Amino acid sequence: MLITVAELAGLLEAGDPVTILDVRWRLDEPDGRPAYLDGHLPGAVYASLEDELSDHTVAGRGRHPLPSGHDLQVAARRWGIREDVPVVVYDDWNRAGSARAWWVLTAAGLRDVRILDGGLAAWRSAERSLETGQVIPQPGNVTVPHDDLYAGGRPTLTAEQAGNGAVTLLDARAPERFRGEIEPLDPAAGHIPGATNLPSTAVLAADGTFVGGDALGQILAEHGVDRGSPLGAYCGSGVTASVTIAALAALGRKAALFPGSWSEWCSDPARAVARGPE
Repeated sequence: MLITVAELAGLLEAGDPVTILDVRWRLDEPDGRPAYLDGHLPGAVYASLEDELSDHTVAGRGRHPLPSGHDLQVAARRWGIREDVPVVVYDDWNRAGSARAWWVLTAAGLRDVRILDGGLAAWRSAERSLETGQVIPQPGNVTVPHDDLYAGGRPTLTAEQAGNGAVTLLDARAPERFRGEIEPLDPAAGHIPGATNLPSTAVLAADGTFVGGDALGQILAEHGVDRGSPLGAYCGSGVTASVTIAALAALGRKAALFPGSWSEWCSDPARAVARGPE
């Protein structure tokens, strides 16, 4: 589920078909389009996490509800995604945008979606060229199931399932948010009772690439994650938890996403809130 700069550059130089999506997004700058227009990978199409990889018309499912199958198909065809053509996604902040796109697209049934390891910074570090302006591709032909079950390609958790103790639940937020010391975005601070804090940044090396399998295995062991236990992951709104799930997928382990995450959980005052270390 990863592709290196050298591998992607090789595809482009060979003229092999590939769809590249620029999914720049960050908490303090959710609209990545201006940055995209200033410079992006050759042929890359901008995909908006806020407007196309989320559906803000859905109530009660957190700050970034998943898009419907219908809306995702419309967006994917606009991005130029075609059947049997590989897709590469990248971003410029902690793999958040690209991991979200990878999760949504693979959940919708696309088989060959890869995250550019290291993101835009790795491409620049390799002194690869960038293009400016908007890319408008030929319309794609990908098909996405139009019912609410398109995400069946990847396991998900409801709020009830996330809190019933049946899975080892990983909280991908920063430690201070997990402990409830601060909460800059949601109405309550703390974490889901029984969760273990594994920040999504912990699965990335200093250069923004995903840590190797041995290192990740050691990280999981240090957090008391049993090799055979079923895993779930959540964050603030279902975005950065996708980074953790992607890292686990690279290790061959599946983890279910709680899409609404903390923003959904804490919206119901009847749900218990834990604070302090796990």
